[in-house]
Amino acid sequence: MGDDHELDAAAEAFEGVRGELALLRRAVERLSAERAEVPEIPDYSETLGKMAKALNATMQNVGVLAKTAEDNVAPRYVADRIVAAGGHARDEDRRMIATAGEKMDKATTALHGIGGSARRADEQRRTLWQVGAGACLGGALLWTIVPGIIARELPAKWQVPEWMAARTLDLPKWEAGQRLMRAAGPEAFANIAAADRIITANRKAVQACYKIAVRTKKTVRCTIEISQDDGAARSAIVSSTD
Repeated sequence: MGDDHELDAAAEAFEGVRGELALLRRAVERLSAERAEVPEIPDYSETLGKMAKALNATMQNVGVLAKTAEDNVAPRYVADRIVAAGGHARDEDRRMIATAGEKMDKATTALHGIGGSARRADEQRRTLWQVGAGACLGGALLWTIVPGIIARELPAKWQVPEWMAARTLDLPKWEAGQRLMRAAGPEAFANIAAADRIITANRKAVQACYKIAVRTKKTVRCTIEISQDDGAARSAIVSSTD
């Protein structure tokens, strides 16, 4: 009598489980239908389909177990079937987890490869920049040396060194020459400038004296005029007398 009562309770329990699984299956099918209506949601159709198949298989197993309970099969057999079904489910879970782990390992390996490629690309770019900078520096030094050597080997009448100096200073040749002389010898350049001013101011007197010297073939004295306001002449004379 007690066994009959236990079998009836088991059958009722299986019926309850089967009803709940039926509700869950309909919910999954409803989710699949709603997924088809809303394309913005990520595609979980494959996953939901697998869930539905698993629920159908579970419902079939529950039906078999319920039929077994109705046929007065020993509870031990029912328990063994439940344990076997659970073990099968765990095996399937382990297989899915192992597959996911393999995919994760492959993805990790791919990411490591991408990271290594990125590091190698950075090293190559760094080396390229270093080589480029060295080449530019070497080219600049070579450009400052080689043109001078070539210019000195060219004919002097071409005045290539003078032209290069004027281009470097960005000045006409006359002004570039003055700047070079002033930088090389400030006092000597001041004397040259003072003499030029004196000759320019007394050009006619100097020319007349020169004609007399040529005609008489003797050294002659000339009278010139120097203004006290001529600062260049004054500085040159004072520096020479000191």
